[in-house]
Amino acid sequence: MGIINSIKETLSKAVFTPSSLLSRRGGLHMAQILLSLVTFLLSAFRGQSTHSYWNYAMFTWAFCPIMTLIITIIEMFKLDIVLILCLDWPDFTTGMAMSSTLMTVSVAITFVNFYACLTCFYSLIICLFAILVGVAYTLEVVKDKICDKKKGSYLAVLPGFFKVLEAFVSCMIFVSLTGYRDKPALIICVIAYIIPFPILPLIIATNMLKKLKTCLPFNLDRFVFIFLVISVVLYIFAAIVWPIFMFRNNPRPSDCPPSYCIWAIQFMVAFFTYVNLILFSIDLVFTLLGICGFKRT
Repeated sequence: MGIINSIKETLSKAVFTPSSLLSRRGGLHMAQILLSLVTFLLSAFRGQSTHSYWNYAMFTWAFCPIMTLIITIIEMFKLDIVLILCLDWPDFTTGMAMSSTLMTVSVAITFVNFYACLTCFYSLIICLFAILVGVAYTLEVVKDKICDKKKGSYLAVLPGFFKVLEAFVSCMIFVSLTGYRDKPALIICVIAYIIPFPILPLIIATNMLKKLKTCLPFNLDRFVFIFLVISVVLYIFAAIVWPIFMFRNNPRPSDCPPSYCIWAIQFMVAFFTYVNLILFSIDLVFTLLGICGFKRT
């Protein structure tokens, strides 16, 4: 009964506050949603592309504004008062802004690289809006972390943000995967990329939902440590095998343009493999030493 009464008392504090839209935070959210929507529609009218980077861009311009809209509605109705019972709301919103910044900025860079040209006026307009979307989300991170100096409990601090970075780099690897289907060794590399990926969002969600974390029948910090050890081993394997079996007797073609080249995309997989290996290794070392907020048992 005590928990029910607490929820009822908390719900009674939730009120409709449209004035939140007139604040700097609300205005920034409206700009993010509108810019993302315009960019999504412009790209959709441009015509569908079979390129995986185009699909990633379309997903980003849909996912980020939807999450921003949900956050805006929750804050407008003061429902974050209810969520704070099981979730650190400021940490979640700042973490989502940081994640959206990573996604939108990376999309702006890849879209400019693959689709911008001096004679492609329509594509240049899309590139401009893509850059503005990235800037809008970057401004929110600057506002939260520098201007307002918001403190985070997990997602917006190093332990959680490392997990976000690892998941983001994994997504970039999946977006760039190509030319591996006829090589068993490379297929094993793809499996090595896949194994850690679904566990990362589960770790992030469990650390953020404080009530869920206390109900686990095992020690989450110990599980994370074991997960990091396995991830480092898998990425060491992929970092060795992928370059050998992909680039042996396969030098960069002389006619490999910077805007689109299969060899260059395959090289990006190798590059992101080393980036994630470094991230997982640093995460493992920090967790082992218990520094910078990385817990250990």
